Amino acid sequence: MKLMIVDDHQVVRQGIANLLRSMLPAVAITEVDNGQDAVARYGELRPDVVLLDMGLPDISGLEVGRRLRQRWRGAAILFFTMHDELPMVRQALDVGGLGFVSKSCAPEELADAVKRVADGQPYIEHPIATRLAMNQERPVDHRLRDMTQREMEVLLMYARGESVSGIAQRLCVSSKTVSNHLAGLKSKLQVGSSVELIHLAVDAGLIRYGQLEEARRV
Repeated sequence: MKLMIVDDHQVVRQGIANLLRSMLPAVAITEVDNGQDAVARYGELRPDVVLLDMGLPDISGLEVGRRLRQRWRGAAILFFTMHDELPMVRQALDVGGLGFVSKSCAPEELADAVKRVADGQPYIEHPIATRLAMNQERPVDHRLRDMTQREMEVLLMYARGESVSGIAQRLCVSSKTVSNHLAGLKSKLQVGSSVELIHLAVDAGLIRYGQLEEARRV
């Protein structure tokens, strides 16, 4: 089995690679630290599975998934991320992701997910699948349906308490670009202030109240 791990944190990538090598002895792993290289190298490597983080520094994991599926319809993508809010899960599946697991999952579950996705089987981490099936989250606000992937990323990071400069650094764009995104979001989502923007994110299930409280304490 050939596996491409796409994550911008070297320690995370190497840790995952070492873990999966110990659990899946026949796996051949390639590590990639950004989205552009992942798209560029996919055609050369043709991995059986792409283990893809959402929070990449150049283009989002969602955008990487969309580009891969546009060029190679058979690309098997397993999203592996710290974001497990249902709207993000749905977006990952909408761009063609075959699987979704959180970075808090057990090592055995990650290995099982990689094997299943490599075999062409869909796999969603059990607690997330349960939430999807039971629809425990509130229905998605109709105003969120036309958001772009980048707008969703900016809204999530801002609602979690990240500063404009911090978001800019993570996305490798200018602070002005982030400010423009936020202004555009307020207009598109029909809210008049940053506080309303954050409350909308909470009400829509994009961020949980516990995460909001943590952000306020930072």
